[in-house]
Amino acid sequence: MLEKIKILELVNDAMEGTDKFLVNLKITPDNRIFVDIDGDNGVTIDDCIAISRAVESQLDRDEEDFELNVGSAGADMPLKLTRQYRRHIGRGLEVVMLDGERVDGTLREVSDDDILLITPGSKKQAPQEHRLAFRDIKSARVAIQF
Repeated sequence: MLEKIKILELVNDAMEGTDKFLVNLKITPDNRIFVDIDGDNGVTIDDCIAISRAVESQLDRDEEDFELNVGSAGADMPLKLTRQYRRHIGRGLEVVMLDGERVDGTLREVSDDDILLITPGSKKQAPQEHRLAFRDIKSARVAIQF
């Protein structure tokens, strides 16, 4: 079985010097490797191909058979890292708290410990600020608007 630490090192080496960063790495018992990346300026298919080729070139299929899948952390995936939140300042987020409360609003600030969301107001109510601690957030997704 492939070692996760080795794959992690290879992925990080492949992204060194770029604005890309690892969001998730999963290796199944049958050696299927799933690498989800993101970037401060987004991720292109060419970015995924380059990282895939760099990692694959360091592995030997004669030693161990594997399947490598490198993809971007898509818009439908929950945000996991502070760095991802920072990339989405000014965009709408759908946040579910650990207690089940849902807060939808525009992301205004990100610190190491929390985020600031502004929920829209109405004729009777002014917009509200919600400071949400990362430790209290169950999931957060970018609100996709059409």
